[in-house]
Amino acid sequence: MTTTHRTPPGSDVPADGVAKSRFRFPSAFTVLFVVTIAVWLLAFVVPTGVYDTDAETGRPVPGSYHETDSALSFGDRLMELFLAPVNGLYGVMNPDGKIGPYEAGELYGAAGVFLFVLAIGVFITMAMRTGAIDNGVARVAQRMSGRGTLLIAVLMVLFSIGGTTEGMAEETLGFYALLIPLMLALGYDRMVAAATILVGAGIGVLASTVNPFATGVASDSADISIGDGIGFRFLMYVVLVPVGVWWVVRYARRVKSDPSRSLTAPAEGDDELRAHGLRDVPRLTGREKSVLAIVGLTFAFMIYAIVPWAQVVNGPDATSYGWQLDWYFPELAALFVVMALVVGLVGGLGEKGVTDAVVRGAGDFIGVGLIIVLARGVTVIMNNSEITGTVLHAMESAVDGTSSAVFGGLMFLINVPLAFLVPSTSGHAALAMPILAPLADFAGVERAMVVTAFQSASGVVNLITPTSAVVMGGLALAKVRYDQYLRFVLPLVAILLVLGTAFAAVGAAVS
Repeated sequence: MTTTHRTPPGSDVPADGVAKSRFRFPSAFTVLFVVTIAVWLLAFVVPTGVYDTDAETGRPVPGSYHETDSALSFGDRLMELFLAPVNGLYGVMNPDGKIGPYEAGELYGAAGVFLFVLAIGVFITMAMRTGAIDNGVARVAQRMSGRGTLLIAVLMVLFSIGGTTEGMAEETLGFYALLIPLMLALGYDRMVAAATILVGAGIGVLASTVNPFATGVASDSADISIGDGIGFRFLMYVVLVPVGVWWVVRYARRVKSDPSRSLTAPAEGDDELRAHGLRDVPRLTGREKSVLAIVGLTFAFMIYAIVPWAQVVNGPDATSYGWQLDWYFPELAALFVVMALVVGLVGGLGEKGVTDAVVRGAGDFIGVGLIIVLARGVTVIMNNSEITGTVLHAMESAVDGTSSAVFGGLMFLINVPLAFLVPSTSGHAALAMPILAPLADFAGVERAMVVTAFQSASGVVNLITPTSAVVMGGLALAKVRYDQYLRFVLPLVAILLVLGTAFAAVGAAVS
């Protein structure tokens, strides 16, 4: 997910054959709880201060920081900690600038994002329940089984499309049973099967265009449209996906020509799996084709609905076109709920199948929503304790005088360790963007570039993070040890780190 991957917090699927360790990295819930307590305690010692804000945009004015005298008593601060998750969900920005649930004001909490996460979870689960997506991929694999390297490339592109549009993560786990026997039958090894899925979807997430769990949450936290910067992110996608395909195909060709160069050893039952991989796959039914068409059109319409077309064509100060929708999370949540029902009915799930998928989909994604709420709660504490301005001022001083290109590169590099600290992509976005996004205003850079730098860094890290059920679960299904996978993927990660830093620097320089 978030990240992402949108890895379910607390998931722990060990890779087969890896020695068990007593140490277990804490879940995203635990990390955010510790961060919440730490920030609350820091508020007692960090000087308080605020920026003046622009009357039109509400954004901080560079150079206007000034210290304030906090009037919060210990009891008030304790109540802030107690209410932080609640205010993170549905708090409002009151006239005095504080966030709370009691007085009328501008909606601040993550309720809109929370409901959107549940809605898209329902939509994805419904589509998977119909079997159309599984059978569609199986059909593509069967039709191209005689052209191995082309098949790998096509499948990786398909997975990358899922990653860039909807943050495809846990859904990939269902494809290992299909690809492992197929890749073995084509003369490749289990690493090729695992890498086709992990690298394909992972680079799609890294170069997310409209991924709601990375781009969407980060854009919301940065107070911009999810469509801002989509052109540059699409350029990244076009460049980086071929890099990932090249890396996997390069290894696949090497293994097929010389099996002794494989990083994985043959596993018991591989001969039977090779025979299974050559089986015929039934043709897609009209119903399955209809479901696939609806899924594709829904994501295409979402892209149309969120892109600020006037600004894309005529610049950032252009007014909206009459046919421009400017949809945001409430409208998108409604879209995915309605289309989930349409998919279920067209897919023939029936009344019980549709309702079961709705409940299951919302349940599967509730963890992601709660992570967003907890992360937003940290921001609430910082805001109400008046230390957000102080942190911004310190970071403003750090980037003061740097060029736009250096600023972009720094934003990418800063988010790499943050992605390790908070393995949930959505949690990382909701936690970091309220602090990092305003720095773009000080540096004269579009906030969309900070979002792009964040999601790229998070995507690179989530290719290897051992706390991800997507990575570790996939390796377990493929029977590939984590150390073997690291030997395969770390050089690619290094390449992506260099390219990601370069993209962030160039994007910031030209924004």
